Amino acid sequence: MQNTSPQKETSDNREKAVDLKSELNELPFRLAPHNIQAEQELIGAILINNEAADRVSSFLTEEHFFDPLHARIFETALRLIQSGKQATPVTLKTYFDSEDPVGDITVPQYLGRLAANATSIINVTDYGQTIYDLHVRRSLISIGEEMVNTAYDSEVDNPPEDQISEAEQRLYGLAEQGKYGSGFCSFKDAITDAIEMANNAYLRDGGLSGISTGLKDLDNKMGGLQGSDLIVLAGRPSMGKTALATNIAFNIANMHQTEPQPDGSIKTTEGAVVAFFSLEMSAEQLATRIISEQAEIPSEKIRRGLIDESDFRNLVECSQRLAELPLYIDQTGGISIAQLAARARKLKRQKNLGVIIVDYLQLLSGSKRTGEGRVQEVTEITTGLKALAKELSVPVIALSQLSRQVEQREDKRPQLADLRESGSIEQDADVVMFVFREEYYVSRRQPSDADVEATVKWQDEMAQVEGKAEVIIGKQRHGPTGTVGLAFNGNFTRFSDLAEDDHMPYRHE
Repeated sequence: MQNTSPQKETSDNREKAVDLKSELNELPFRLAPHNIQAEQELIGAILINNEAADRVSSFLTEEHFFDPLHARIFETALRLIQSGKQATPVTLKTYFDSEDPVGDITVPQYLGRLAANATSIINVTDYGQTIYDLHVRRSLISIGEEMVNTAYDSEVDNPPEDQISEAEQRLYGLAEQGKYGSGFCSFKDAITDAIEMANNAYLRDGGLSGISTGLKDLDNKMGGLQGSDLIVLAGRPSMGKTALATNIAFNIANMHQTEPQPDGSIKTTEGAVVAFFSLEMSAEQLATRIISEQAEIPSEKIRRGLIDESDFRNLVECSQRLAELPLYIDQTGGISIAQLAARARKLKRQKNLGVIIVDYLQLLSGSKRTGEGRVQEVTEITTGLKALAKELSVPVIALSQLSRQVEQREDKRPQLADLRESGSIEQDADVVMFVFREEYYVSRRQPSDADVEATVKWQDEMAQVEGKAEVIIGKQRHGPTGTVGLAFNGNFTRFSDLAEDDHMPYRHE
């Protein structure tokens, strides 16, 4: 067998590389997908009948055009039409007198030719859609090229997970372009949206501008859950954070109603599709809590099998009804903020996700960049959750632990300073709420039965706080702070509105 020297092998490899490079150079140049004729037909239709612009202006902008001149003509024509003027070859002429010629004719002559060759505005929407679709394809090519270049030339400290997340976010933004975010909007559009929100609140039962939590007093204080808000729900262990979040998730999903729109889309009129990221409890445990609450059978009895035939039939009937709820549970432990965002975007695309609940914030992980501590990681998480809420235009409810310093105070009602690990939680949140149950602390102060006087006093104290809870709103960008009283049933882990005669006065800070 003949041995090949290392020098010979290296030389052969170089020759192969040169041959491959030559083959690549000989490949035909591929022009980005475009349709100049469709752009010409669209502009021509607008120039002969300005009403054509109304049919495409809702989804088409100048950036969607392949030809830069066509983009400028379209943008100028739209600007004239929106100011109440006519867009014709004559009125556009002054804007393009100094432009370079198009072949052997001037741009004003080119405008006249486009108008002369236009037939009608019947197909203008199809032309606009063609231009838009080709722009999307060009954007996909651009994203793909950047992904390849970044993967080749990435720095050592730039992990692949960040590259995947960035590419995914760009792809999602491209898919949802014009739907969930399209750059700057005019103040006029913002005012229109504000008036529409006020009108919806006026027409809706209860006068809510946001999504109802199913808890009347809490809704009255907050106006419902507002889209794009980050809502932090905090509390010490055993206060009922998860129970309250689960109750809210069920209430929202149970109220979900939709109605078809004239354009074929589906609009949510009540409630919402809910994504529950349960980083601590399994999906089975979460489902057991909801079934227990709805069937009014203690979850402990369900887990231990201490139920009779009647209870079991009740559970089956209840589970069949609950199975249809638009409530989706992700029980992945230690999920990163990038993974959570990716899954939320997917559910938004597939099911029109309306509310995200994260149980709980401290169990999420960040990108774990070298040299960064836990405080920086939590900052990254809260910033990411707020950005996700804005990107998808949905409220995000993130549960959070509180520091132990609460236990050292005589009044154990939580405060903003008790939020654990990072000031960014308070800073990034639009609303910070605390769950507090005085009953939990009073029950642990039970004296010995031998001390009759202390026992009577304790029983009176328990009677005042038993079955009651407080949701303390420590921060709210859109409204007042204060305290809302709720009823709590520990057997079924259920929060509900207090009876009228049990209402406590609001505590205003």
